[in-house]
Amino acid sequence: MVIEKLTLHNFRNYEDETFAFDAGLNVLTGRNAQGKTNCAEAVFYLCTGASLRIRHDRQLIRRGETSARISARAQTRFGSVTLEAAIFENKRELFVNGNKVTRAADFVGNMNSVFFSPGELRLIQDGPDERRRFLNLSISQTSREYCTALTRYQRILDQRNNLLKERDFSMVAETLPVWDEQLAAYAARIVRHRRGYLARLSPLARDAHAFLTDGAEELRLEMDGTYPEDEDEIARKLVREFASARERDMRLGFTSVGPHRDDIKISIDGADARGYCSQGQARTAALSLKLAETEIFRELAGEAPVLILDDVMSELDLPRRKKLLERVRDIQCILTCTHAERVLYGAECNKIRIREGKIVR
Repeated sequence: MVIEKLTLHNFRNYEDETFAFDAGLNVLTGRNAQGKTNCAEAVFYLCTGASLRIRHDRQLIRRGETSARISARAQTRFGSVTLEAAIFENKRELFVNGNKVTRAADFVGNMNSVFFSPGELRLIQDGPDERRRFLNLSISQTSREYCTALTRYQRILDQRNNLLKERDFSMVAETLPVWDEQLAAYAARIVRHRRGYLARLSPLARDAHAFLTDGAEELRLEMDGTYPEDEDEIARKLVREFASARERDMRLGFTSVGPHRDDIKISIDGADARGYCSQGQARTAALSLKLAETEIFRELAGEAPVLILDDVMSELDLPRRKKLLERVRDIQCILTCTHAERVLYGAECNKIRIREGKIVR
């Protein structure tokens, strides 16, 4: 897949700009706080329907404006596709090839991307939320079924949590089993997809990590949770767990068990990466996950995604910079940096200089 054109209107610090990208390495260069990451963020938003940096879309609108619009044209193995997002203060509208879509599942996955920045250290060092978010965004791009199940699971979970806050305990106890059956059905589907995804991701991440470290360390990924193999059995197990936790959930006011609480175990040389690894090891492990994610997209979608590397080179030592450039040379890559000549070592690229939200021509 290759993104050919990206247009930004009142997005972040951009008023009106159009980017033309090459099929290989595209380098967004310029001083800090000029808009390089904002451009990369727009690409990721059009691929996933979400931003890695903010929770509310209205924060994407240029200061002083009431709406923003971003669009991109890409060539995929199925032909040309155009995606567009119109973002308003209290809503958004999504379009695929000019047609408005109402479901996120119909928008996500038309273009695929993998995003890596220094902030991705959260994947290794922070709590389970970051790793679940990684799984959800990644799997949703390749599975419409997963994206739909996740959306419906979250909706039912919100309704169950609202019910748990009621003080009429007899009514709550009578109503919860109905929600639990529905919640467990979608939860089982989520667990099945996550398990299959991790089975693919783990060996690829291990290989990428061995490549980046010259085999000096071993990276392993595992699901933190035990589930049966069969999806129906998973659902029945979760119904039992919801029932067992019912009194505790009523006291707490929220649902304490389920895939929204699951985690990934990440270890380096057998030790828990979260509490053991250094900053450098965490950075290499997170990058390995992203390179593995790129290969999964290539395998499942039949073509490589766009790889977005936001200010990554400054965080890597010289050997890893060269290894990374070697690893990504056959896919479209959007890389941001302040000084291209210090990190590219003569690699051919489409260089785009940005200053104060404008392309310097």
